[in-house]
Amino acid sequence: MWQGLFQLTNLVALAGWALLILAPRRPLPLTLIMYLGVGLLCLVYVAAAAAVLAGLADPVPVAGAARPDLTDYSPAGLRALFASDGGIVIGWTHYLAFDLFTGLWIARDADAKGFARIAQAPVLLLTFLAGPAGLLVWLGLREPAARRRGRR
Repeated sequence: MWQGLFQLTNLVALAGWALLILAPRRPLPLTLIMYLGVGLLCLVYVAAAAAVLAGLADPVPVAGAARPDLTDYSPAGLRALFASDGGIVIGWTHYLAFDLFTGLWIARDADAKGFARIAQAPVLLLTFLAGPAGLLVWLGLREPAARRRGRR
């Protein structure tokens, strides 16, 4: 179950990023990214987390790892959770959803501030690979460049 869900979430995220970077910025592609990309990833995250918390799905611990205590939010508790297939897939889906949402926000913000698509691509690629790093770069670029262009 977890392997299939992992592959599905990766496919959804990759399709969303490909649309975001390569497709024209028109309402339909942006809507697809938001709802079939971000929305679907959020739905998978919530459903998988709820299934594990309700005991409907086994997080399948890695051989030799302790079963995770889902109420322990200490570093040790999170380590035990992420030593399970379910914990990895749920955590990964969380990252995929938020990184894609962040990329969508960056793209819309960059469009509104008049940034060329070619200038957006490196920031979006960095956000795809390392979400917070891409966001940090965008936050450092957006206001000074927008002010030079006379946009806020």
